[in-house]
Amino acid sequence: MNWYALKKIALLPVKAYQSIPMQKQIVVLSALTLIISCSFVLSAADTPETRRHEAERYVQATPPKALFEDMADKIAVNLPAEQRQQFKRMMTADLDIAALTKAMTDAMVKHFTTEELKALADFYGSPVGKSAMQKFGAYMADLMPIMQAEIMKAQAKLNQSVPNQSPR
Repeated sequence: MNWYALKKIALLPVKAYQSIPMQKQIVVLSALTLIISCSFVLSAADTPETRRHEAERYVQATPPKALFEDMADKIAVNLPAEQRQQFKRMMTADLDIAALTKAMTDAMVKHFTTEELKALADFYGSPVGKSAMQKFGAYMADLMPIMQAEIMKAQAKLNQSVPNQSPR
């Protein structure tokens, strides 16, 4: 194909556009400009509103109630048998999930950017992210006893280093 033929093909959209009456050209250009501007503004915005929207997407992808139920099941296995049901009830039925969800969302809006929250929501909403979240309860169950033991050791160490003070 020669240069003239390529030029002719490349100019087809321009010729089609030029065949539209001037008023319609202005409407088409205005619409395209508005669409491009809106998509740029929406993708670039980092406002409390866009953060909240993405935080809510994240919470939908990782429902706190399901997370706490799974964690309670996994952690309860490490407790004495007579304490398991009480622990599970405390971590699920007695826990104010709505208040925790609101606190989580508010904290995410405060500390993360819209872009970061979008990435978290996209990841945890994906099949691999959902798979990772299903393993989180078991992960926490393995980690909690070690964390508790280390905190107890640190507390004991602190108690030994602080001299006994008598009340005045």
